[in-house]
This record gives sequence, structure tokens and C-alpha cells, in this order.
Amino acid sequence: MKAPDVLVLGIGNTLLGDEGVGVHVVRALAAAPAPPGVTCLDGGTGSLVLLEPMQAAGRLVLVDATADGNPPGTVRRLRPRFSSDFPPSLAAHDIGLRDLLDSFYLLGAPEPDVALITVSIALPQDLATELSPAVAAAVPEAVAAVLRELPALPKAGPVA
Repeated sequence: MKAPDVLVLGIGNTLLGDEGVGVHVVRALAAAPAPPGVTCLDGGTGSLVLLEPMQAAGRLVLVDATADGNPPGTVRRLRPRFSSDFPPSLAAHDIGLRDLLDSFYLLGAPEPDVALITVSIALPQDLATELSPAVAAAVPEAVAAVLRELPALPKAGPVA
């Protein structure tokens, strides 16, 4: 099977409510048409096992929550070149995006073409499997932001 041209990777802990928004966005994308060569992956709480699909892709679109001080539900698009360009980690993942990208470079991978879609959240306080109203309302905007990063062709497969 050919490696995907674009990997859309949603990161987050769905047991911490809004912190899991990246996973919710990738799940929502599974219902939308996507171009061939695009793979959507539920990255959960992250892990070094994600390095293999990341290395196989020509382009990465990462989706994650960030407690950046913006109002909950604020969607932003960033183009990080280095791990230091990523917003601070919420530390609710096994391994954060900064660590994952650093590991990517340590393995000698070429500099990836990365787009990062963030959704601002308040710091997670309690266990919850649902998103807050403000963050849930931002999911369609985050999905649209991801779709703008993809080649304009029809259809794709399910979430891996």
C-alpha cells in the first residue's frame, strides 16, 4: 500500500473533555469527503509509535488542544518549523507534539511540511468525555481549517 501524501493526526486525551478535541476533529473528518492520499489518524494521547506513520507521510496536519490564553474554542493555524515553535504542551499526553517532532528529527527524518491546527481550551480540571459547548462549537471550524490544508480531490477512507 502506498504511503499517504498527507497524514492528518488528531492528538488528545478524550477522558479530559476539551483536551481531547484533536481526536474529536479527526473523528468528524471521517464523515467528510477527503482526497485520495490523505489518511486521518486518531493519535490518542500520543506515543513514539506515531513516528512511523509520520515518517511515511509527505505532509503532516496536526490537530491538538492548547491552553494558550485565548478564549476556549479559538481555532488557529500555525506553521511550526521546529519543536520550539509549538505551543506549550498540556502534558496530558503520553508524549507531546514537541517531543514527537524532536524524536522525528533525531531519527534523521527530513524536515516535514507541518501545519498545526490548534483549538484553545481552558486547563482541564475534571474527567469528562464530552467537549464543553464552546469547544464543541469550534469543531466544524477546525474541520474546515484541516480541509483547507488538503489537496482538492474527492473521497478518502475511514479513521485509522
